[in-house]
Amino acid sequence: MKNILVIGAGRSASSLIKYLLDNSVNENWKVTVGDVSIDLVKQKTAGHPNARSIVLDITNDQQREEEIKHADIVVSMLPASMHLSVAKDCVRFKKHLATASYVSKEMAELDEEAKSAGVILMNEIGLDPGIDHASAMKIIDHIHALGGELTSFKSYCGGLVAPENNDNPWGYKFSWNPRNVILAGQGTAQYIENGDYKYIPYNRLFTQINTIEVDGYGSFDAYANRDSLSYRKFYNIADIPTMLRGTLRMPGYCKAWNVFVKLGLTDDTYKIEASDKLTYRQLIEAYLPAGKQSVKEKLTAFMGPEMDTDILSKIEWLGIFEDRKIKLKNASPAQILQDLLEEKWELKELDKDMIVMQHKFDFFTPNSSKNNSEMKGRTIKSSLVVKGDDQVYTAMAKTVGLPLAITAKLILQGKINTRGVVIPTIKEIYEPLLAELETFGIKFAEVEL
Repeated sequence: MKNILVIGAGRSASSLIKYLLDNSVNENWKVTVGDVSIDLVKQKTAGHPNARSIVLDITNDQQREEEIKHADIVVSMLPASMHLSVAKDCVRFKKHLATASYVSKEMAELDEEAKSAGVILMNEIGLDPGIDHASAMKIIDHIHALGGELTSFKSYCGGLVAPENNDNPWGYKFSWNPRNVILAGQGTAQYIENGDYKYIPYNRLFTQINTIEVDGYGSFDAYANRDSLSYRKFYNIADIPTMLRGTLRMPGYCKAWNVFVKLGLTDDTYKIEASDKLTYRQLIEAYLPAGKQSVKEKLTAFMGPEMDTDILSKIEWLGIFEDRKIKLKNASPAQILQDLLEEKWELKELDKDMIVMQHKFDFFTPNSSKNNSEMKGRTIKSSLVVKGDDQVYTAMAKTVGLPLAITAKLILQGKINTRGVVIPTIKEIYEPLLAELETFGIKFAEVEL
């Protein structure tokens, strides 16, 4: 019997755990699920006979090590900053690891040790990063096989709310970690366009946006991700003139979100003393210049030409101009904003979320009609839309959890032979992964324009 250890049973783990348990009988697996909340674990495992539910504190070195020793593979759903101790234990005890998080510098440094130990540290095997890598590499490898030259690659992804449940002016509800949404984009976005490097600092990120069209679903705001450059090497397109990775939101979201950025309400670096004594109106007023105008009028003047009636209606809908007490004590501005938005952007019982991803490839291939003396310009657009089933089996949970679970299965079956620190840009990983994802309705529509 093979033993799987899943660390973390939060909102993105539901589809992962269900898949592992559904396959546990045929594959002869024992699945241990650990989290600091035993209630979360029991909700996800639902009394399955092949499940073992435990309280697991990964800061408890002895407990963490003992659980990893008894596993054949560890699937970590922890925050990115907490993977390293798990990864080091996996290398030391010669256990495989799979995570959905970006490869950190410290994780990358474990590559040679992992190879020597004969284990794979599989990272970036969720949605974005994850499915984006796999689906992009499938087409990039196809273009290269045609003898083609890729000149532009643009990739966008967003976790949104399904149109039929889009009942708030922001067009957004939380289906994954709210903190990551509040802090999104902090830093400087970097990409390359027509051979020129471009940089967008955080204070301009949500004003420099593109519009992306997805057939059947209309237009979306797109803002640049922090890092669009490092993947050129992994995608084998080091010399590509244009490469951009971005995040999708509903139209109007980005310009309204920029109000919070400009005010400073997404700052998580300091605490507001006695914040629970303030109302939301007083909080906003504390960030605005003094004057006799109302808070709404001050904010409008502060934003200047950037403010319009649509943006103002979004901001007002959140209730930040009201004399309503803030619940959190000594909290950062970002924590206060998150607490408010978790209430306003809650995914209701019957709501469904939606994942939208789109890749666009511009490339040249040899023109056979002219004896390969000239190149023909071509464009491929590849789009994915996935809707959730309910609040538990959300589109986010499916698209993050299923790639992890499928890859864990492939590793345990001996079908992935690569070792070391890996992301899913390798054919032996992305081909079977994408094929099985299609059986769950996670399938890209590819068209040549």
